[in-house]
Amino acid sequence: MAKRKFNKNKIIKLTAKQIEISIADYFCPRRNLVVPNVYWGLNFVYELDILVVTQSNYAYEIEIKTTISDIKADKKKRKEAHQDKRIKELYFAIPYYLKEKAMGLIPERAGVLGVKSSNNKLSVIPIRVAKINTEARKIDDKERMKLGKLSAMRIWNLKKKLLKIGGLK
Repeated sequence: MAKRKFNKNKIIKLTAKQIEISIADYFCPRRNLVVPNVYWGLNFVYELDILVVTQSNYAYEIEIKTTISDIKADKKKRKEAHQDKRIKELYFAIPYYLKEKAMGLIPERAGVLGVKSSNNKLSVIPIRVAKINTEARKIDDKERMKLGKLSAMRIWNLKKKLLKIGGLK
């Protein structure tokens, strides 16, 4: 019987959901408010993949990209995207293996976070620090409450779905 060779250098393609969860863990939901897919309720002119609100009430936007073509497509629509007076720092979260090809396509003001898979574990590696938007304002209490409501609604909807498929007892 032939032995199968294990290729240690094989690239494991990451999904947007894997990156999303890794980024949420990285920004620590116990300390920060971390909300995915923010559009509704805060009047953004574009959807934010992840919005992080720090304890000091500053907001970070995290844009998730899984391929070079995805990054290129984002660059074309960038006129209004990633521009909001409430965003203090912008980050692009990408698979770590794309870093060489991606850096020239990502805006210079944006930080870059690489997500790497090793031994069935995902980790976030900072590649580039974001430039701070010095004109950014803090998220106010009303906006923070809307984000909290949005998060809570999603939790309850997810629990309903899990109950329907038998994943929640």
